[in-house]
Amino acid sequence: LSLTLHPIKKDIVPLRDDKAIKNAIKNLLITNSYERPFRPELGANITNLLFEPADIITEMALRDNIRKAIVDHEPRVKVIGVALVYSESEDAYRTNIKYLIKENDVEETIDIRLRRLR
Repeated sequence: LSLTLHPIKKDIVPLRDDKAIKNAIKNLLITNSYERPFRPELGANITNLLFEPADIITEMALRDNIRKAIVDHEPRVKVIGVALVYSESEDAYRTNIKYLIKENDVEETIDIRLRRLR
């Protein structure tokens, strides 16, 4: 996250509109179930899948978990597509999520690199 300081208030400038939605989706995807107090259902639960073999079954499970998490927990957007590409050189999945912001009918994309940490 890139947090910027307000020049006068010397406080963090809150994210608004499209940036706030993009940040909320990223936070949702990096959260596993039972990580947040009082919200055990919140999260995409993709961390465990990153330690599975990089095959079509794992890609389908990742794609389904990402889509389900966004549909279930982010009512401000409609998911258009989720694309995953595995990069052997980085040992990571490059994820492209395309969604429509319902409020103003703007189409946005998020590019996220999902990799396991050892």
